[in-house]
Amino acid sequence: MLHAEFRDPRLVAVYDAEFPWSYRDDFFLSVIEEAAERLRVLDLGCGTGRLALGIAAAGHAVTGVDPAAASLDAARAKPGAQTVTWTEGTSRDLPDEAFDVAVMSSHVAQFFVTDEAWAQVLADLRRSLLPGGRIVFDARDPRPREWEEWTPAESLRHVPLPDGREVALWNDVTEDRPGVVSFSQYYRFSDGGELRSTGTLAFRSEHVLRASLTDGGFTVDRIYGGWHREPVGSGDGEFLVVAHT
Repeated sequence: MLHAEFRDPRLVAVYDAEFPWSYRDDFFLSVIEEAAERLRVLDLGCGTGRLALGIAAAGHAVTGVDPAAASLDAARAKPGAQTVTWTEGTSRDLPDEAFDVAVMSSHVAQFFVTDEAWAQVLADLRRSLLPGGRIVFDARDPRPREWEEWTPAESLRHVPLPDGREVALWNDVTEDRPGVVSFSQYYRFSDGGELRSTGTLAFRSEHVLRASLTDGGFTVDRIYGGWHREPVGSGDGEFLVVAHT
């Protein structure tokens, strides 16, 4: 199943266990908190709600939007879920001029593989933001070629689940073409059974990201290269983008 880690309840639980709150979430929250006021925040591709709930706990009005029902079910079951508005849908379902800030975390921006899909989501986000509104998102810098380490041997890790089971996970790249990487992710449960998820991600250069944002009506404020706001090329192999309408 394509991106089954968000659509299959069994794998949603694994995703939640593998990715608790971290310094990556701290970055997004720190950018939002720069405004020093209560903001209306959109979390597009909110998944199981980790970041949305953290932003809401900081006092902001948060709407989480995601097309995966299983992920939203997990989000709605978490403590504090009533403080967030959860919506099953895509960027096309966003209301007009409703948000001060829109975030896309966990490399959601790379899920829009074609140029047309990326341009559409930027247009939808611009439409949904109030004048002067900001977008904040992360994307992997393609120059380190991180996907070359997505091999069964190098990517193997073990994730303990709350019920006492353990899951072995590993990745394997199935296609590597300019700007686009496809892969499979395998799951082996300690009590038996294996599952597989597939995915395809876009890897855009800094130049391409800047041009697409400009074409989409945004002004780029900052692009960092790491989660502690390092310059591009000297951080974690990331692009952390802050732009405004």
